[in-house]
Amino acid sequence: MDEQVTALTDTFGRKHDYLRISLTERCNMRCFYCMPEEGIPLRPREEFMRQEELLSIAGTFVSMGVRKIRLTGGEPLVRRDAAEIIEGLSKLPVELAITTNGVLVDRFIDVFQRSGLRNVNVSLDSLDAERMHRIARRDHFEQIMANIRLLMREGFDVKVNVVLIRGTNEDEIGDFVQWTAQENINVRFIEFMPFDGNKWDWSKGISLQEVLDTVGERFGAGNIERMIDGPHDTAKHYRINGHKGTFAVISTVTNPFCDSCNRLRLTADGRMKNCLFSGTETDLLQAYRKGEDITALIRDTVLHKKKARGGMETMEEFRKPENHAGNRAMQTIGG
Repeated sequence: MDEQVTALTDTFGRKHDYLRISLTERCNMRCFYCMPEEGIPLRPREEFMRQEELLSIAGTFVSMGVRKIRLTGGEPLVRRDAAEIIEGLSKLPVELAITTNGVLVDRFIDVFQRSGLRNVNVSLDSLDAERMHRIARRDHFEQIMANIRLLMREGFDVKVNVVLIRGTNEDEIGDFVQWTAQENINVRFIEFMPFDGNKWDWSKGISLQEVLDTVGERFGAGNIERMIDGPHDTAKHYRINGHKGTFAVISTVTNPFCDSCNRLRLTADGRMKNCLFSGTETDLLQAYRKGEDITALIRDTVLHKKKARGGMETMEEFRKPENHAGNRAMQTIGG
């Protein structure tokens, strides 16, 4: 029992019980900050985890202490066997969650309910249909909004993820927070992060403090209530007095949460990343296919986790584009 509890503990004492699994690199949208404009090369299917491989590798992580699994992509729901994977994972003793762009959610409501999946994060970067079309390079706004309303009606825990980019959507911060006035929804503003192909520089970023200043100007600084965060929350949570819902800021750039990180990532091609920003990966899939015991590989990868942001501990290090060159594009990591 002690080995199970400590198997996923790194050299900084952080216990990892949360695994994010990317089901696919494919997506039915083309958000400019996530996917390079030219797209990504499509690879042979055999390079990716088959359903039975994914379920078995996930089971190994659970045996080592993982207690929560979130499915990501690309867009996880475009995978043909997504329903079977969700139902298979529901047999493990874990909390199941998913991050989706929301386009196909209505087709999976019954699957979510049967599988006990109640936590759904939906990516939505604008409340304006035309602007959302420009950001996503696809016209799915009305479908996404309809599916967010459907999730709320069905009683799901819904969070809306908004990537803030200067010159693109920062003028909508107040409108997103206004959405929480009458709806029990959590809007999460995410600082713009660097990945291969997304032309990142921090001049386009909107910081935690700038979000709070903007919200304070519209709703009154004295009306912003700081809420209590969970021990491993990536977001700092707030509520406007009198609002049903809440808003939060994921400040990966300006106020990183690395000290309490409990997350590990498994890419669609079966590679383990111990940090979103790490340029190194461990190929679990090939080892699994050779019949090797992957527990040692998992444990060793956790032990080599850096203190902060893949080894970029200062803002100066994080600002340098060359320090991100070894990482993947966002849609091939899974967030």
